[in-house]
Amino acid sequence: MKNNIYNKAGMLFLFGAMMAGIVGCSSFLEEEDPSNLTPESFYTIPDHAEAALAAVYADTRFIGGGAGIFSATWQLLEAPTGTSTTETAQNSDLNNLYGLIYDGRTQHVINWWNGLYKVIAQANLVLDKVPAISPMDAAQKTRVLGEARFLRAWSYFYLVRLWGDVPLILLPQTAGSENFKPSPASQEEVYALILEDLKAAETAGLPWMTTTGRASLAATKSMLAKVYLTMAGFPLSKGVSHYQLAADKSKEVIDYGNSNPLTLNLFPTYGAIHDETNDNKLEHIFMLQYNVIVAGNPMNDMFPNFKPVTFAGPSGTGSTVPTEEFYKSYEPGDLRAVDQVGYFYTSYYTNGSGAKFDLGAPYIFKHFNQLALGSKDKPGNKANNLNVPLIRFAEVLLMYAEAQNEVGGPNALAVESLKRIRNRAGLTTLSMGEFNANSFRDAVLRERWHELSYEQIIWFDMLRLRKVYNESTNGFDQFVGHINPSSNQTLQAKHYLMPYPLPEMQNNPNLTPQNPGY
Repeated sequence: MKNNIYNKAGMLFLFGAMMAGIVGCSSFLEEEDPSNLTPESFYTIPDHAEAALAAVYADTRFIGGGAGIFSATWQLLEAPTGTSTTETAQNSDLNNLYGLIYDGRTQHVINWWNGLYKVIAQANLVLDKVPAISPMDAAQKTRVLGEARFLRAWSYFYLVRLWGDVPLILLPQTAGSENFKPSPASQEEVYALILEDLKAAETAGLPWMTTTGRASLAATKSMLAKVYLTMAGFPLSKGVSHYQLAADKSKEVIDYGNSNPLTLNLFPTYGAIHDETNDNKLEHIFMLQYNVIVAGNPMNDMFPNFKPVTFAGPSGTGSTVPTEEFYKSYEPGDLRAVDQVGYFYTSYYTNGSGAKFDLGAPYIFKHFNQLALGSKDKPGNKANNLNVPLIRFAEVLLMYAEAQNEVGGPNALAVESLKRIRNRAGLTTLSMGEFNANSFRDAVLRERWHELSYEQIIWFDMLRLRKVYNESTNGFDQFVGHINPSSNQTLQAKHYLMPYPLPEMQNNPNLTPQNPGY
């Protein structure tokens, strides 16, 4: 279970560190001081490899870290989309994200950069030190190295999409390293490493699906599909060849799911998506792991501001709440917009389990853990162990539908993939003969916005497509010139990339020039 990977990562690493100073000592007098451990003295037995890998996984939780009052790091990927707004407006950095006037001093920008490079640094240690561990079962070693490469690719995929050209660090670094202050590598070079790492992970003997919270073959193939789909669009514009690669790779995942529907599938209801007993199961291909022993679910900024929807009473920050425009853009009858049924709620129960009351506006229900927070006549247990979804099977279906359409128009599987998403929402879907490539493209992209919203995905869709969903017209605007309804501010070309963090530029004079417009 997920506790085996994340919740005990610190304890595992400490235990492994202690063992490094003990195992192999011939006498008490020869024992090394455990407080003077080095990477060379730690990476000596297979348990150390597992503990070090657990530390890499644990560091991926940086997205839930704080970014000032009433704000979290993950909001960097929500606030600029225009699909959410804030009820508090007490965090100037978050306000700047909503207002599209962020810069290299914005804490969310700094936190993402530092967090991703910390994951990379930990993964590089695993990749550098684990090969020399002996004796160690060959299959175990290959799996550990494959998972480390998956996590390094995961990190660089965020970096290259957010900043474009970024330093490419492949080995552990110290102040004495030759390339301690690296210059940015080109996006082509970064994507080459991402693909190399993911292809290595794909052949590392990972299970197709796993409830442990670790990377799986389904996660690796899904990530490859996401990478190919991104490379097909802007700014690399690889086009049809990479749409074909994305279609092929996502189809592998769909084919496995069709053959193993009890292992990989859509959940039958939306409530199952945010039921913590379903963490790492069925639709959830890859998630960030959370447990209150170490860190509870970090999406509390979606709670309405000072309304008693949980056991904690009138609390919450309301610093990420849906815009009315986006909420109203769901089709009539779409179950995803039905109170407490889909991804939103407009009423709840006092202190989580008491008398029902009207919230006065829609709020995000997608990450609401009723087991922990409370539901009708059932007080919550106060332990919010809900994981954060990063890849769902729903996204894989939509990736295939989009990619296949760009290769040769909609085929039967593409239409069926779209239909599966809409069937769950209680909506009808046109037949294949009623679509052309343009109308099918718009249909799929609308579903991406409505199905994957508030999962830190839509911003990247906006960047690779250079398009933004317009809630008023139900169509798509060009990225540059689109006015976000959340702030009435206009997206500009500079927003294609985030600014390099100012502290990092001050520490590394080779991190130049700053991205355009900042």
